[in-house]
Amino acid sequence: MSQAASPRDVPDVAPMVAVVGTTVRSLRKDRALTLDQLAERSSLSVGVVSQLERGIGNPSFATLVQLAHGLDVPVGRLLLINESSSPVVRADERKRIDGHGMRSERVSYEMLTPNLSGQIGATLVTSQPGHDTSATPFRHNGEEFGIVLSGQLEVYIDGTRHQLFAGDSILFSSTVPHWFVNPGPEDTTAIWVNTPPSW
Repeated sequence: MSQAASPRDVPDVAPMVAVVGTTVRSLRKDRALTLDQLAERSSLSVGVVSQLERGIGNPSFATLVQLAHGLDVPVGRLLLINESSSPVVRADERKRIDGHGMRSERVSYEMLTPNLSGQIGATLVTSQPGHDTSATPFRHNGEEFGIVLSGQLEVYIDGTRHQLFAGDSILFSSTVPHWFVNPGPEDTTAIWVNTPPSW
């Protein structure tokens, strides 16, 4: 007989959100940005940014990505990911950047590069059927390259839909608003390469 999950089984994300909030506030002040300016650059409301800086709520991964882009830092900087000194990333040792107690919105991200300090960032992305980021389009410096390994993916670049199937790839400027949809009946796995690293 299975037992109901006890309160101890649910991770307490409040301390982590507080740390993220402190990091965001520090980075914002380092860049001499007001709350309004960071909200505009991140395409978020001032209220969302203010609450996160105060350690309130449970931000989605998409929100953290938007904030990172607004601050012009890899999202790993907000999540305090420890960087490896080895050039090799073993398949069973990839760093996941969708967890950390944050709501992952039906998608997982695994770093394929050992750290975020180089000129290139590569990520293995697995999205569930119905995963859709159109509500929070991405826009940041650099270029992106993606290749679909399995499933199918719709990539929207400035509103234009590009349908990709296994083996298809795409390259575009990240400065253009873009978002992703998994319209298929199965998980989609893809590799995304960004320069400079945006994750």
